[in-house]
Amino acid sequence: MDGRRWAVWGAFALLPSAFLAVMVVAPLWAVAAYDGLAWRAVLSDAYMLKRLAWTVFQAAATCVLVLPLGVPVAWVLARLAFPGRALVLRLLMLPFVMPTLVAGVGVLALFGADGLLWRGRQDTPYLLLYGNVFFNLPVLVRAAYQGFVQVPAARLQTARTLGAGAWRRFWDIEMPVLRPWLAGGVCLVFLYCFSGFGLALLLGGSRYATVEVEIYQLVMFELDMAGASALVWLVLGVTAAAGLLYAWFGRRAVSDKAVSPVMPSPPQSVGGYVLLAFAAAVLSVCCLFPLLAIVVKAWSAGESWRVLMESETRQAVWNTLRFSAAAVFAAAVLGVVYAAAARRSAWMRGLMFLPFMVSPVCVSAGVLLLYPQWTASLPLLLAMYALLAYPFVAKDVLSAWDALPPDYGRAAAGLGANGFQTACRITFPLLKPALRRGLTLAAATCVGEFAATLFLSRPEWQTLTTLIYAYLGRAGEDNYARAMVLTLLLSAFALGIFLLLDGGEGGKQTETL
Repeated sequence: MDGRRWAVWGAFALLPSAFLAVMVVAPLWAVAAYDGLAWRAVLSDAYMLKRLAWTVFQAAATCVLVLPLGVPVAWVLARLAFPGRALVLRLLMLPFVMPTLVAGVGVLALFGADGLLWRGRQDTPYLLLYGNVFFNLPVLVRAAYQGFVQVPAARLQTARTLGAGAWRRFWDIEMPVLRPWLAGGVCLVFLYCFSGFGLALLLGGSRYATVEVEIYQLVMFELDMAGASALVWLVLGVTAAAGLLYAWFGRRAVSDKAVSPVMPSPPQSVGGYVLLAFAAAVLSVCCLFPLLAIVVKAWSAGESWRVLMESETRQAVWNTLRFSAAAVFAAAVLGVVYAAAARRSAWMRGLMFLPFMVSPVCVSAGVLLLYPQWTASLPLLLAMYALLAYPFVAKDVLSAWDALPPDYGRAAAGLGANGFQTACRITFPLLKPALRRGLTLAAATCVGEFAATLFLSRPEWQTLTTLIYAYLGRAGEDNYARAMVLTLLLSAFALGIFLLLDGGEGGKQTETL
Protein backbone atom coordinates (compact mmCIF):
# COMPACT_ATOMS: atom_id res chain seq x y z
CA MET A 1 0.00 0.00 0.00
CA ASP A 2 1.17 3.52 -0.75
CA GLY A 3 1.28 6.29 1.86
CA ARG A 4 -2.24 7.50 1.21
CA ARG A 5 -3.72 4.04 1.44
CA TRP A 6 -1.78 3.37 4.64
CA ALA A 7 -3.27 6.54 6.11
CA VAL A 8 -6.81 5.54 5.12
CA TRP A 9 -6.33 2.02 6.48
CA GLY A 10 -4.92 3.40 9.74
CA ALA A 11 -7.92 5.67 10.15
CA PHE A 12 -10.29 2.73 9.68
CA ALA A 13 -8.28 0.49 12.02
CA LEU A 14 -7.97 3.04 14.82
CA LEU A 15 -11.60 3.11 15.98
CA PRO A 16 -12.25 -0.64 16.36
CA SER A 17 -8.73 -1.28 17.71
CA ALA A 18 -9.12 1.38 20.37
CA PHE A 19 -12.58 0.07 21.23
CA LEU A 20 -11.25 -3.47 21.71
CA ALA A 21 -8.32 -2.19 23.74
CA VAL A 22 -10.57 -0.24 26.10
CA MET A 23 -13.41 -2.77 26.39
CA VAL A 24 -11.59 -6.13 26.25
CA VAL A 25 -7.80 -6.02 26.50
CA ALA A 26 -7.47 -3.49 29.33
CA PRO A 27 -10.21 -5.03 31.53
CA LEU A 28 -8.79 -8.53 31.13
CA TRP A 29 -5.29 -7.26 31.86
CA ALA A 30 -6.62 -5.60 35.02
CA VAL A 31 -8.12 -8.91 36.10
CA ALA A 32 -4.85 -10.72 35.39
CA ALA A 33 -2.81 -8.24 37.42
CA TYR A 34 -5.20 -8.07 40.37
CA ASP A 35 -3.88 -10.86 42.60
CA GLY A 36 -1.41 -13.42 41.36
CA LEU A 37 -1.68 -15.52 44.54
CA ALA A 38 -5.39 -16.14 44.04
CA TRP A 39 -4.56 -19.01 41.70
CA ARG A 40 -3.14 -21.02 44.57
CA ALA A 41 -6.22 -20.55 46.71
CA VAL A 42 -8.63 -21.44 43.92
CA LEU A 43 -6.74 -24.54 42.81
CA SER A 44 -6.56 -25.81 46.40
CA ASP A 45 -10.26 -25.19 47.08
CA ALA A 46 -12.23 -28.43 46.73
CA TYR A 47 -15.47 -26.52 46.09
CA MET A 48 -13.97 -24.52 43.20
CA LEU A 49 -12.37 -27.61 41.71
CA LYS A 50 -15.74 -29.33 41.82
CA ARG A 51 -17.35 -26.39 39.99
CA LEU A 52 -14.60 -26.43 37.37
CA ALA A 53 -14.94 -30.20 36.88
CA TRP A 54 -18.73 -29.91 36.49
CA THR A 55 -18.33 -27.07 33.99
CA VAL A 56 -16.00 -29.14 31.85
CA PHE A 57 -18.19 -32.23 32.21
CA GLN A 58 -21.47 -30.57 31.20
CA ALA A 59 -19.81 -29.01 28.15
CA ALA A 60 -18.24 -32.32 27.11
CA ALA A 61 -21.46 -34.23 27.80
CA THR A 62 -23.38 -31.82 25.56
CA CYS A 63 -20.88 -32.50 22.76
CA VAL A 64 -21.42 -36.23 23.21
CA LEU A 65 -25.19 -35.78 23.13
CA VAL A 66 -25.46 -33.55 20.06
CA LEU A 67 -23.20 -35.67 17.85
CA PRO A 68 -25.44 -38.76 17.51
CA LEU A 69 -28.50 -36.53 17.38
CA GLY A 70 -27.23 -33.89 14.98
CA VAL A 71 -25.45 -35.97 12.33
CA PRO A 72 -28.54 -37.99 11.29
CA VAL A 73 -30.61 -34.79 11.23
CA ALA A 74 -28.04 -33.08 9.02
CA TRP A 75 -27.92 -36.12 6.71
CA VAL A 76 -31.71 -36.04 6.33
CA LEU A 77 -31.66 -32.32 5.51
CA ALA A 78 -28.82 -32.73 3.00
CA ARG A 79 -29.97 -35.92 1.27
CA LEU A 80 -33.76 -36.21 1.52
CA ALA A 81 -36.47 -34.09 -0.08
CA PHE A 82 -39.66 -33.78 1.94
CA PRO A 83 -42.45 -31.23 2.46
CA GLY A 84 -41.29 -28.45 4.77
CA ARG A 85 -37.56 -29.05 4.24
CA ALA A 86 -36.89 -25.42 3.32
CA LEU A 87 -38.81 -24.26 6.42
CA VAL A 88 -36.80 -26.56 8.69
CA LEU A 89 -33.54 -25.26 7.24
CA ARG A 90 -34.63 -21.71 7.96
CA LEU A 91 -35.86 -22.51 11.47
CA LEU A 92 -32.42 -23.83 12.37
CA MET A 93 -31.45 -20.16 12.61
CA LEU A 94 -34.07 -19.51 15.29
CA PRO A 95 -32.01 -20.58 18.34
CA PHE A 96 -29.32 -18.11 17.24
CA VAL A 97 -31.73 -15.20 17.70
CA MET A 98 -33.64 -16.62 20.68
CA PRO A 99 -32.36 -15.21 24.00
CA THR A 100 -30.84 -17.72 26.41
CA LEU A 101 -33.35 -16.62 29.00
CA VAL A 102 -36.19 -17.83 26.77
CA ALA A 103 -34.56 -21.25 26.47
CA GLY A 104 -34.05 -21.45 30.22
CA VAL A 105 -37.62 -20.49 31.03
CA GLY A 106 -38.89 -22.95 28.42
CA VAL A 107 -36.95 -25.78 30.05
CA LEU A 108 -38.35 -24.79 33.45
CA ALA A 109 -41.85 -24.77 31.95
CA LEU A 110 -41.30 -28.38 30.90
CA PHE A 111 -39.40 -29.81 33.85
CA GLY A 112 -39.55 -27.28 36.69
CA ALA A 113 -41.60 -27.37 39.87
CA ASP A 114 -44.78 -26.90 37.83
CA GLY A 115 -43.51 -28.49 34.62
CA LEU A 116 -45.81 -29.63 31.86
CA LEU A 117 -43.88 -32.77 30.94
CA TRP A 118 -42.00 -33.99 34.01
CA ARG A 119 -42.28 -31.70 36.99
CA GLY A 120 -39.87 -31.55 39.90
CA ARG A 121 -36.62 -31.89 37.93
CA GLN A 122 -35.37 -28.40 38.83
CA ASP A 123 -32.61 -29.60 41.18
CA THR A 124 -31.07 -32.14 38.80
CA PRO A 125 -28.25 -31.75 36.27
CA TYR A 126 -30.48 -32.85 33.41
CA LEU A 127 -32.12 -29.45 33.01
CA LEU A 128 -28.86 -27.74 32.12
CA LEU A 129 -27.88 -30.53 29.72
CA TYR A 130 -31.27 -30.33 28.00
CA GLY A 131 -31.00 -26.55 27.73
CA ASN A 132 -27.52 -26.91 26.26
CA VAL A 133 -28.84 -29.34 23.66
CA PHE A 134 -31.65 -26.93 22.75
CA PHE A 135 -29.15 -24.20 21.94
CA ASN A 136 -26.30 -26.20 20.51
CA LEU A 137 -27.96 -28.93 18.45
CA PRO A 138 -28.53 -26.44 15.57
CA VAL A 139 -24.82 -25.52 15.74
CA LEU A 140 -23.81 -29.13 15.15
CA VAL A 141 -26.52 -29.67 12.53
CA ARG A 142 -25.39 -26.60 10.58
CA ALA A 143 -21.76 -27.73 10.66
CA ALA A 144 -22.61 -31.29 9.59
CA TYR A 145 -24.97 -30.06 6.85
CA GLN A 146 -22.21 -27.90 5.38
CA GLY A 147 -19.94 -30.93 5.42
CA PHE A 148 -22.48 -33.17 3.68
CA VAL A 149 -23.02 -30.69 0.85
CA GLN A 150 -19.25 -30.73 0.20
CA VAL A 151 -19.35 -34.43 -0.72
CA PRO A 152 -19.19 -34.74 -4.54
CA ALA A 153 -22.19 -36.50 -6.03
CA ALA A 154 -19.97 -38.29 -8.58
CA ARG A 155 -17.93 -39.88 -5.82
CA LEU A 156 -21.01 -41.27 -4.09
CA GLN A 157 -22.43 -42.48 -7.40
CA THR A 158 -19.19 -44.31 -8.20
CA ALA A 159 -19.22 -46.03 -4.81
CA ARG A 160 -22.85 -47.05 -5.34
CA THR A 161 -22.00 -48.47 -8.78
CA LEU A 162 -19.20 -50.52 -7.22
CA GLY A 163 -21.71 -52.07 -4.82
CA ALA A 164 -21.07 -50.06 -1.64
CA GLY A 165 -24.11 -49.90 0.62
CA ALA A 166 -25.38 -46.80 2.40
CA TRP A 167 -23.40 -47.46 5.58
CA ARG A 168 -20.18 -48.14 3.66
CA ARG A 169 -20.65 -45.01 1.56
CA PHE A 170 -21.12 -42.98 4.71
CA TRP A 171 -17.94 -44.21 6.43
CA ASP A 172 -15.68 -44.37 3.37
CA ILE A 173 -16.90 -41.42 1.28
CA GLU A 174 -18.85 -38.96 3.41
CA MET A 175 -17.14 -39.25 6.79
CA PRO A 176 -13.64 -38.16 5.62
CA VAL A 177 -15.16 -34.98 4.17
CA LEU A 178 -17.43 -34.50 7.16
CA ARG A 179 -14.79 -34.98 9.88
CA PRO A 180 -13.27 -31.44 9.97
CA TRP A 181 -16.74 -29.87 9.87
CA LEU A 182 -17.86 -32.03 12.81
CA ALA A 183 -14.70 -31.28 14.74
CA GLY A 184 -15.21 -27.55 14.27
CA GLY A 185 -18.84 -27.83 15.30
CA VAL A 186 -17.93 -29.79 18.44
CA CYS A 187 -15.36 -27.13 19.37
CA LEU A 188 -18.03 -24.43 19.06
CA VAL A 189 -20.50 -26.44 21.14
CA PHE A 190 -17.92 -26.95 23.88
CA LEU A 191 -16.99 -23.26 23.77
CA TYR A 192 -20.60 -22.11 24.07
CA CYS A 193 -21.43 -24.55 26.88
CA PHE A 194 -18.28 -23.97 28.90
CA SER A 195 -18.61 -20.18 28.81
CA GLY A 196 -22.42 -20.08 28.96
CA PHE A 197 -24.02 -18.02 31.71
CA GLY A 198 -27.76 -17.51 31.31
CA LEU A 199 -28.76 -21.16 31.08
CA ALA A 200 -26.40 -22.17 33.90
CA LEU A 201 -27.77 -19.43 36.16
CA LEU A 202 -31.39 -20.42 35.57
CA LEU A 203 -31.08 -24.20 35.32
CA GLY A 204 -27.98 -25.13 37.30
CA GLY A 205 -29.23 -24.07 40.71
CA SER A 206 -26.88 -24.02 43.68
CA ARG A 207 -25.69 -27.61 43.18
CA TYR A 208 -24.87 -27.45 39.48
CA ALA A 209 -23.59 -23.92 39.03
CA THR A 210 -20.81 -23.47 36.48
CA VAL A 211 -17.64 -21.40 36.73
CA GLU A 212 -19.33 -18.45 35.02
CA VAL A 213 -22.06 -18.40 37.67
CA GLU A 214 -19.41 -18.61 40.39
CA ILE A 215 -17.66 -15.55 38.93
CA TYR A 216 -20.95 -13.66 39.00
CA GLN A 217 -21.62 -14.62 42.61
CA LEU A 218 -18.07 -13.82 43.74
CA VAL A 219 -18.21 -10.36 42.16
CA MET A 220 -21.77 -9.30 42.90
CA PHE A 221 -22.47 -10.92 46.27
CA GLU A 222 -19.21 -11.91 47.96
CA LEU A 223 -17.09 -9.01 46.59
CA ASP A 224 -14.20 -11.46 46.14
CA MET A 225 -12.42 -9.99 43.12
CA ALA A 226 -9.29 -12.03 43.76
CA GLY A 227 -11.11 -15.34 43.48
CA ALA A 228 -13.13 -14.07 40.53
CA SER A 229 -9.98 -12.98 38.68
CA ALA A 230 -8.45 -16.44 39.02
CA LEU A 231 -11.62 -18.06 37.68
CA VAL A 232 -11.78 -15.57 34.81
CA TRP A 233 -8.37 -16.65 33.59
CA LEU A 234 -9.27 -20.31 33.92
CA VAL A 235 -12.29 -19.67 31.69
CA LEU A 236 -10.27 -17.64 29.22
CA GLY A 237 -7.60 -20.32 28.99
CA VAL A 238 -10.10 -23.05 28.18
CA THR A 239 -12.13 -20.95 25.75
CA ALA A 240 -8.97 -19.77 23.98
CA ALA A 241 -7.90 -23.38 23.48
CA ALA A 242 -11.35 -24.29 22.12
CA GLY A 243 -11.32 -21.25 19.86
CA LEU A 244 -7.90 -22.06 18.46
CA LEU A 245 -8.99 -25.63 17.77
CA TYR A 246 -12.07 -24.32 15.99
CA ALA A 247 -9.93 -21.99 13.87
CA TRP A 248 -7.58 -24.87 12.99
CA PHE A 249 -10.41 -27.16 11.96
CA GLY A 250 -12.02 -24.24 10.13
CA ARG A 251 -8.99 -23.95 7.86
CA ARG A 252 -9.31 -27.63 6.99
CA ALA A 253 -13.07 -27.45 6.40
CA VAL A 254 -12.93 -25.35 3.24
CA SER A 255 -16.05 -24.87 1.15
CA ASP A 256 -15.50 -25.63 -2.53
CA LYS A 257 -18.07 -23.92 -4.72
CA ALA A 258 -16.98 -26.09 -7.65
CA VAL A 259 -18.25 -29.26 -5.91
CA SER A 260 -21.45 -30.66 -7.37
CA PRO A 261 -23.36 -31.89 -4.29
CA VAL A 262 -25.96 -34.62 -4.11
CA MET A 263 -29.41 -33.28 -4.92
CA PRO A 264 -31.99 -34.16 -2.25
CA SER A 265 -34.48 -36.81 -3.30
CA PRO A 266 -37.56 -38.34 -1.65
CA PRO A 267 -36.94 -41.33 0.65
CA GLN A 268 -36.64 -44.54 -1.36
CA SER A 269 -36.51 -47.10 1.45
CA VAL A 270 -37.80 -47.89 4.91
CA GLY A 271 -34.48 -46.71 6.33
CA GLY A 272 -34.96 -43.31 4.73
CA TYR A 273 -38.40 -42.91 6.28
CA VAL A 274 -37.06 -44.05 9.66
CA LEU A 275 -34.31 -41.43 9.52
CA LEU A 276 -36.84 -38.79 8.49
CA ALA A 277 -39.06 -39.68 11.46
CA PHE A 278 -36.02 -39.67 13.75
CA ALA A 279 -35.03 -36.19 12.58
CA ALA A 280 -38.56 -34.87 13.09
CA ALA A 281 -38.67 -36.33 16.61
CA VAL A 282 -35.25 -34.95 17.57
CA LEU A 283 -36.00 -31.44 16.34
CA SER A 284 -39.40 -31.46 18.05
CA VAL A 285 -38.20 -32.73 21.41
CA CYS A 286 -34.93 -30.83 21.56
CA CYS A 287 -35.84 -27.54 19.89
CA LEU A 288 -39.60 -27.07 19.69
CA PHE A 289 -40.96 -28.34 23.02
CA PRO A 290 -39.45 -25.58 25.23
CA LEU A 291 -40.94 -22.85 23.03
CA LEU A 292 -44.35 -24.53 22.98
CA ALA A 293 -44.22 -24.91 26.76
CA ILE A 294 -43.82 -21.15 27.14
CA VAL A 295 -46.86 -20.57 24.94
CA VAL A 296 -48.96 -23.05 26.94
CA LYS A 297 -47.90 -21.61 30.30
CA ALA A 298 -48.48 -18.03 29.19
CA TRP A 299 -51.86 -18.93 27.68
CA SER A 300 -53.00 -20.27 31.05
CA ALA A 301 -51.63 -17.31 33.03
CA GLY A 302 -55.10 -15.79 33.56
CA GLU A 303 -55.03 -12.51 35.47
CA SER A 304 -51.25 -12.44 35.34
CA TRP A 305 -51.51 -11.02 31.81
CA ARG A 306 -52.12 -7.69 33.52
CA VAL A 307 -48.35 -7.48 33.94
CA LEU A 308 -48.19 -6.18 30.35
CA MET A 309 -50.09 -3.06 31.42
CA GLU A 310 -47.95 -2.21 34.44
CA SER A 311 -45.53 0.70 34.39
CA GLU A 312 -42.59 -1.53 35.37
CA THR A 313 -43.12 -3.65 32.25
CA ARG A 314 -43.55 -0.63 29.98
CA GLN A 315 -40.32 0.81 31.32
CA ALA A 316 -38.50 -2.50 30.81
CA VAL A 317 -39.73 -2.73 27.22
CA TRP A 318 -38.72 0.86 26.56
CA ASN A 319 -35.25 0.27 28.05
CA THR A 320 -34.83 -2.90 25.99
CA LEU A 321 -35.75 -1.15 22.76
CA ARG A 322 -33.76 2.04 23.29
CA PHE A 323 -30.65 0.27 24.57
CA SER A 324 -30.79 -2.15 21.66
CA ALA A 325 -31.33 0.60 19.10
CA ALA A 326 -28.38 2.63 20.39
CA ALA A 327 -26.13 -0.44 20.54
CA VAL A 328 -27.12 -1.59 17.04
CA PHE A 329 -26.27 1.84 15.65
CA ALA A 330 -22.86 1.68 17.34
CA ALA A 331 -22.42 -1.90 16.11
CA ALA A 332 -23.18 -0.81 12.54
CA VAL A 333 -20.48 1.86 12.64
CA LEU A 334 -17.93 -0.39 14.36
CA GLY A 335 -18.75 -3.39 12.17
CA VAL A 336 -18.45 -1.60 8.82
CA VAL A 337 -15.29 0.24 9.85
CA TYR A 338 -13.80 -2.99 11.18
CA ALA A 339 -14.63 -4.84 7.96
CA ALA A 340 -12.97 -2.11 5.90
CA ALA A 341 -9.80 -2.35 8.01
CA ALA A 342 -9.77 -6.15 8.16
CA ARG A 343 -9.81 -6.47 4.37
CA ARG A 344 -6.14 -5.43 4.32
CA SER A 345 -4.92 -6.95 7.57
CA ALA A 346 -4.74 -10.59 8.65
CA TRP A 347 -4.34 -9.72 12.32
CA MET A 348 -7.44 -7.52 12.21
CA ARG A 349 -9.35 -10.48 10.77
CA GLY A 350 -8.22 -12.60 13.69
CA LEU A 351 -9.16 -10.01 16.28
CA MET A 352 -12.66 -9.76 14.81
CA PHE A 353 -13.66 -12.88 16.75
CA LEU A 354 -12.18 -11.72 20.06
CA PRO A 355 -15.57 -10.72 21.55
CA PHE A 356 -16.84 -14.23 20.68
CA MET A 357 -13.90 -15.79 22.51
CA VAL A 358 -14.39 -13.99 25.83
CA SER A 359 -17.61 -14.31 27.77
CA PRO A 360 -19.60 -11.23 28.83
CA VAL A 361 -19.18 -12.34 32.45
CA CYS A 362 -15.38 -12.26 32.24
CA VAL A 363 -15.31 -8.91 30.46
CA SER A 364 -17.89 -7.41 32.84
CA ALA A 365 -15.81 -8.48 35.84
CA GLY A 366 -12.79 -6.74 34.33
CA VAL A 367 -14.81 -3.63 33.51
CA LEU A 368 -16.03 -3.41 37.10
CA LEU A 369 -12.46 -3.68 38.33
CA LEU A 370 -10.86 -1.25 35.88
CA TYR A 371 -13.57 1.42 35.60
CA PRO A 372 -15.26 1.60 39.02
CA GLN A 373 -16.26 5.23 38.46
CA TRP A 374 -18.16 4.25 35.29
CA THR A 375 -19.85 1.06 36.46
CA ALA A 376 -23.22 2.77 36.93
CA SER A 377 -23.08 4.75 33.68
CA LEU A 378 -25.31 4.12 30.70
CA PRO A 379 -22.55 4.67 28.09
CA LEU A 380 -20.53 1.80 29.58
CA LEU A 381 -23.55 -0.52 29.48
CA LEU A 382 -24.26 0.42 25.86
CA ALA A 383 -20.60 -0.10 25.00
CA MET A 384 -20.86 -3.65 26.37
CA TYR A 385 -23.94 -4.23 24.23
CA ALA A 386 -22.09 -2.93 21.17
CA LEU A 387 -19.08 -5.12 21.97
CA LEU A 388 -21.27 -8.22 21.87
CA ALA A 389 -23.12 -7.12 18.72
CA TYR A 390 -20.63 -5.61 16.28
CA PRO A 391 -18.79 -8.88 15.35
CA PHE A 392 -21.96 -10.10 13.62
CA VAL A 393 -21.95 -7.01 11.41
CA ALA A 394 -18.21 -7.16 10.75
CA LYS A 395 -18.27 -10.87 9.89
CA ASP A 396 -21.14 -10.68 7.40
CA VAL A 397 -19.97 -7.47 5.75
CA LEU A 398 -16.39 -8.72 5.44
CA SER A 399 -17.51 -12.02 3.92
CA ALA A 400 -19.66 -10.21 1.34
CA TRP A 401 -16.88 -7.71 0.61
CA ASP A 402 -14.38 -10.51 0.00
CA ALA A 403 -16.81 -12.11 -2.47
CA LEU A 404 -17.04 -8.99 -4.66
CA PRO A 405 -15.16 -9.02 -8.00
CA PRO A 406 -11.63 -7.74 -7.40
CA ASP A 407 -11.68 -5.28 -10.30
CA TYR A 408 -15.04 -3.56 -9.76
CA GLY A 409 -13.31 -0.53 -8.22
CA ARG A 410 -11.02 -0.10 -11.19
CA ALA A 411 -13.97 -0.48 -13.54
CA ALA A 412 -15.84 2.27 -11.71
CA ALA A 413 -12.77 4.50 -11.75
CA GLY A 414 -12.47 3.91 -15.50
CA LEU A 415 -15.96 5.30 -15.89
CA GLY A 416 -15.00 8.44 -13.98
CA ALA A 417 -16.28 7.58 -10.49
CA ASN A 418 -14.19 8.68 -7.53
CA GLY A 419 -13.75 6.61 -4.39
CA PHE A 420 -16.72 8.15 -2.58
CA GLN A 421 -19.06 7.62 -5.52
CA THR A 422 -17.88 4.02 -5.91
CA ALA A 423 -18.52 3.37 -2.21
CA CYS A 424 -22.02 4.92 -2.25
CA ARG A 425 -23.33 3.70 -5.59
CA ILE A 426 -21.62 0.33 -6.02
CA THR A 427 -20.04 -1.04 -2.85
CA PHE A 428 -22.81 -0.17 -0.40
CA PRO A 429 -25.70 -1.58 -2.51
CA LEU A 430 -23.74 -4.82 -2.96
CA LEU A 431 -23.00 -5.07 0.77
CA LYS A 432 -26.48 -4.04 1.91
CA PRO A 433 -27.94 -7.60 2.22
CA ALA A 434 -24.97 -8.69 4.34
CA LEU A 435 -25.24 -5.56 6.46
CA ARG A 436 -28.91 -6.28 7.00
CA ARG A 437 -28.18 -9.84 8.16
CA GLY A 438 -25.47 -8.67 10.49
CA LEU A 439 -27.59 -5.91 12.00
CA THR A 440 -30.46 -8.31 12.55
CA LEU A 441 -28.27 -10.75 14.48
CA ALA A 442 -26.78 -7.81 16.36
CA ALA A 443 -30.28 -6.66 17.31
CA ALA A 444 -31.18 -10.15 18.51
CA THR A 445 -28.06 -10.20 20.68
CA CYS A 446 -28.91 -6.84 22.25
CA VAL A 447 -32.59 -7.61 22.87
CA GLY A 448 -31.73 -10.85 24.69
CA GLU A 449 -28.60 -9.59 26.49
CA PHE A 450 -28.57 -10.77 30.08
CA ALA A 451 -25.10 -11.22 31.59
CA ALA A 452 -23.65 -7.72 31.15
CA THR A 453 -26.96 -6.16 32.19
CA LEU A 454 -26.89 -8.02 35.52
CA PHE A 455 -23.37 -6.74 36.17
CA LEU A 456 -23.61 -3.13 35.00
CA SER A 457 -27.26 -2.10 35.11
CA ARG A 458 -29.03 0.12 37.62
CA PRO A 459 -32.58 -0.57 38.88
CA GLU A 460 -34.07 2.11 36.66
CA TRP A 461 -32.40 0.49 33.63
CA GLN A 462 -34.20 -2.80 34.04
CA THR A 463 -34.76 -4.62 30.75
CA LEU A 464 -37.13 -7.43 29.82
CA THR A 465 -34.52 -10.08 30.57
CA THR A 466 -33.70 -8.79 34.04
CA LEU A 467 -37.40 -8.24 34.82
CA ILE A 468 -38.16 -11.86 33.90
CA TYR A 469 -35.29 -13.03 36.08
CA ALA A 470 -36.61 -10.91 38.95
CA TYR A 471 -40.09 -12.47 38.71
CA LEU A 472 -38.59 -15.97 38.61
CA GLY A 473 -36.76 -15.19 41.86
CA ARG A 474 -39.96 -14.21 43.68
CA ALA A 475 -42.18 -16.73 45.41
CA GLY A 476 -45.77 -17.30 44.32
CA GLU A 477 -47.69 -18.66 41.34
CA ASP A 478 -48.59 -15.20 40.11
CA ASN A 479 -44.93 -14.17 39.81
CA TYR A 480 -44.15 -17.40 37.95
CA ALA A 481 -47.06 -16.79 35.56
CA ARG A 482 -45.94 -13.19 35.02
CA ALA A 483 -42.49 -14.44 34.11
CA MET A 484 -44.05 -16.75 31.51
CA VAL A 485 -46.08 -13.93 29.97
CA LEU A 486 -43.03 -11.67 29.74
CA THR A 487 -40.96 -14.51 28.31
CA LEU A 488 -43.57 -14.95 25.59
CA LEU A 489 -43.28 -11.23 24.86
CA LEU A 490 -39.49 -11.52 24.65
CA SER A 491 -39.91 -14.54 22.36
CA ALA A 492 -42.17 -12.47 20.13
CA PHE A 493 -39.44 -9.82 19.84
CA ALA A 494 -36.92 -12.53 18.95
CA LEU A 495 -39.29 -14.07 16.41
CA GLY A 496 -39.82 -10.69 14.80
CA ILE A 497 -36.07 -10.28 14.47
CA PHE A 498 -35.83 -13.78 12.97
CA LEU A 499 -38.49 -12.94 10.39
CA LEU A 500 -36.62 -9.75 9.55
CA LEU A 501 -33.46 -11.77 9.04
CA ASP A 502 -35.21 -14.42 6.97
CA GLY A 503 -37.50 -12.15 4.97
CA GLY A 504 -36.60 -11.91 1.32
CA GLU A 505 -33.54 -14.14 1.62
CA GLY A 506 -34.96 -17.46 2.72
CA GLY A 507 -34.07 -19.29 -0.45
CA LYS A 508 -30.46 -18.18 -0.34
CA GLN A 509 -30.05 -19.11 3.30
CA THR A 510 -31.66 -22.48 2.85
CA GLU A 511 -28.99 -23.93 0.63
CA THR A 512 -26.02 -22.07 2.11
CA LEU A 513 -27.14 -22.42 5.75
